[in-house]
Amino acid sequence: MTITSAHNSHLVQLRKLSQRRRARELAGRFVAEGEDLIAAADAAGWPAAERYCAAGSGLTGTEVEPELLAAVSELGSGTRALAVYETRWAARPAGPLCVSLHAVADPGNVGTILRSAVAFGAASVAIGPGTADPYGPKAVRASMGAVFEVPLARVDQITQLPAPTVALVADDGVPLYELTLGAGPLPHATLMVGAEREGLPPALVDAADHVARIPIVTHSLNAAMAATVALYEVARRMPRT
Repeated sequence: MTITSAHNSHLVQLRKLSQRRRARELAGRFVAEGEDLIAAADAAGWPAAERYCAAGSGLTGTEVEPELLAAVSELGSGTRALAVYETRWAARPAGPLCVSLHAVADPGNVGTILRSAVAFGAASVAIGPGTADPYGPKAVRASMGAVFEVPLARVDQITQLPAPTVALVADDGVPLYELTLGAGPLPHATLMVGAEREGLPPALVDAADHVARIPIVTHSLNAAMAATVALYEVARRMPRT
């Protein structure tokens, strides 16, 4: 059966999910749009709760008239396929390499950080207060499928993070490449990344085990760029298995 009415109950729910409204009945679900994201979910063994595809596309899912599917899409060009998934939250963030986000409000930056976390082998990403929803449409798209690969955990205090914690500060602390623990190079860490403009709150910086900076000639990098550079620097010194 093909969905042919814009008032179909499934499409009404999809419109709400695509905008990530906080309706109680929609809690714990999110939408991934496009064949690449759906393929990434399949590859990660993350089953879809619902699948939809444009009628006549030959794709798997409940068929929807193409113009109706485009109308619920958040993509400017529309989409041929989208799927609904259940959100997943780990009980706590894991090491040896973790990224912690505090008040990173831009969902594009959050999604990009998830992508970098997967690229450099992070074991988890901790989502702290004020951080954009990693399951929101823009973050999911920016993650390029990484949202299905890296475990996410909610945190509200630094004691929940795997030690040692490293606060990344634009103009304070030792250069990250010089940071050591004891006599050897940094073998594991939680990299703490703050808001795009304000950075980490002073209280979190004071509570961190280490404070480090990325040496650059300008004042700062945006959150996603800083996290990516820091992940590379730490990951290259991680013990190889």
